[in-house]
Amino acid sequence: MMPNPWFTTSHSVMLGLQLAFAIAHSGGAALRPWAEIHIGPRLYRILFALVSLPLAVILIIYFFNHRYDGLQLWQVQAIPGVKAVVWVLSAISFLFLYPATFNLLEIAAIQKPQVYVYEIGIIRITRHPQMVGQVIWCLAHTLWLGTTFTLVTSMGLVLHHLFGVWHGDRRLSNSYGEAFTAVKQRTSIIPFLAILDGRQSLQGHEFLRPAYLGVAIFIFLLWWSHPLLIVGTSRIAW
Repeated sequence: MMPNPWFTTSHSVMLGLQLAFAIAHSGGAALRPWAEIHIGPRLYRILFALVSLPLAVILIIYFFNHRYDGLQLWQVQAIPGVKAVVWVLSAISFLFLYPATFNLLEIAAIQKPQVYVYEIGIIRITRHPQMVGQVIWCLAHTLWLGTTFTLVTSMGLVLHHLFGVWHGDRRLSNSYGEAFTAVKQRTSIIPFLAILDGRQSLQGHEFLRPAYLGVAIFIFLLWWSHPLLIVGTSRIAW
């Protein structure tokens, strides 16, 4: 009996890598209150990064190298306009994925890392911008590649971020109580819902921040280096 061609070994490996990353990332986030008391916010952030970043790099390399594995469900790369749509969606996804770039010194643990409860800027659009950005990224790349491996990868990423929505709200509620409840009531998970029903209104000046210029430069550099990344990762035999 022929093996099912759509579910290769790489599908299982990717799901295993995603599970390992989810446990490390979400588990590390859950340990934050305890860890900051016992080892301090800066050391916690460094240890968290030392665990999460290598796993993320492994995931990215493995995805690049196996993105065409499995069954080709559709092929739209030759259709005019599709490539532009994919790049525009990818650029938008990064605007949602990296709101934390507002606090680069905290990310690097130069300043004391803190948790913020706020409802300005992109939070007016959605309370969980990283989840929204990940969904947009997955839609764009699944559309472009059209393989079962990409579909399985996207499903795993989206499920992890949906869990992160519940997990993040739970942690903030435990830490901030009524203050977070008030923010939760005035914001929405679904993009633009809180704006459409009148709980929020967009304030354009809140988006005029150097961090957004930094994200724009990052998007340009990613677009420029994308072919180099594909070539570079292909030399790693994973």
